Amino acid sequence: MKPGARYKSAVCSTELVIIRVPPLPAGELSCGGVSMVPLGEDVSGGESLSVPQPGHAAVGKRYVDPDSGLEVLCSKAGFGALAYEGRALSLKSAKPLPASD
Repeated sequence: MKPGARYKSAVCSTELVIIRVPPLPAGELSCGGVSMVPLGEDVSGGESLSVPQPGHAAVGKRYVDPDSGLEVLCSKAGFGALAYEGRALSLKSAKPLPASD
């Protein structure tokens, strides 16, 4: 895993771009409970999600794993919930703007 790498889900249409990688060795990035694969690789298996899972990926949103430091950007929405090493990724909140007087 490296910054700029693109991944796709094996069970829905979700696609991601890696923004920040954890300093430790790469773990498993999953969507809908199934490991994601690099964009361009063949997706094997007949599993697919037909309804959105709670916390499913939304296009243009950044997701983070605060424990490891992983940060990803969703480039194509899908029905699967994102996780890293079994921990659900959380939506990254916007930084507050400084007050202007």
